[in-house]
Amino acid sequence: MNSGTAKLQRTIFIASFIVPTLLFFGVFTIYPTLQALYYSFFDWSGMSQHKEFIGLDNFVNLFKDPIIWRAIGNDYFLVLGKIIGIMILATFFAVALTRFNFKLASFFRSTFFIPNIISVVVIGVLWNFIYNPQIGFLNSFLSLFTKEQVTITWLGFQHHTIWMLLPPAIWAGIGFYMLLLIAAIQNIPESYYEAASLEGSSQWHQFWTITLPLIWEQMKVSILNIMMTTLNGSFVIVWIMTEGGPDNTTQVMGSYLYQMAFRQYHFGFASAIGVLILVLSLVTTVILQRLMRQETVELG
Repeated sequence: MNSGTAKLQRTIFIASFIVPTLLFFGVFTIYPTLQALYYSFFDWSGMSQHKEFIGLDNFVNLFKDPIIWRAIGNDYFLVLGKIIGIMILATFFAVALTRFNFKLASFFRSTFFIPNIISVVVIGVLWNFIYNPQIGFLNSFLSLFTKEQVTITWLGFQHHTIWMLLPPAIWAGIGFYMLLLIAAIQNIPESYYEAASLEGSSQWHQFWTITLPLIWEQMKVSILNIMMTTLNGSFVIVWIMTEGGPDNTTQVMGSYLYQMAFRQYHFGFASAIGVLILVLSLVTTVILQRLMRQETVELG
């Protein structure tokens, strides 16, 4: 077999893996994105063939809409809250289950991962029951410390309901990132910890000087993934638990997009929201990567 034939076969072999992936990416990602951008320039109900070209009017109206600004704020609130909550808890559990000898470590790993194999819809329904003012677990627990039955409507506070969405969102994400960090910690040579122990270094000091710098790359990936999945996927749990209420105080960009497209039939306006989500996701990703690159230099 000559070198030309071998090179051709190698190219065909590589292309057989790359081309199907690119086709799926093009059909299910690039095409819908370009289609959303196209529709964002039209006034279209989505229910008829008639589309009226209106240029940038959808974007102008979008930025004049006070609800979209509230939705953007809620999205970034959830991003920040999830990054802080998930990374702190996932790191704590990962270190505890690898650096300390727990007899039931495997059991706890499996238990913490259970929310990740449950549908987000099920998680939303479950936490709706927990927050239920009449039969919810939270009010029942608080009632143990009072003389009267507690009937707080946890999802009815106009200015605080968004805070109540953080616990289920954080709880649902801990297990996956915990396993990711456990894998990173297990790849750290044990000799590093042994040398630090011989020098009299405490567990806390070992965490800051050995564990954290050596798992920082995995933590960066986790932070970026939390940010992207929140900006693009927080819609489900918000819609299941509050539908953006009360009075649009828990709207996120995804839920507002759904409402405008499938409740009010303004597909052009909803497409503009989709374009905004894409742009904000890209900009936030670039900013986070630059910030974390600086942090990597400082840790190094």
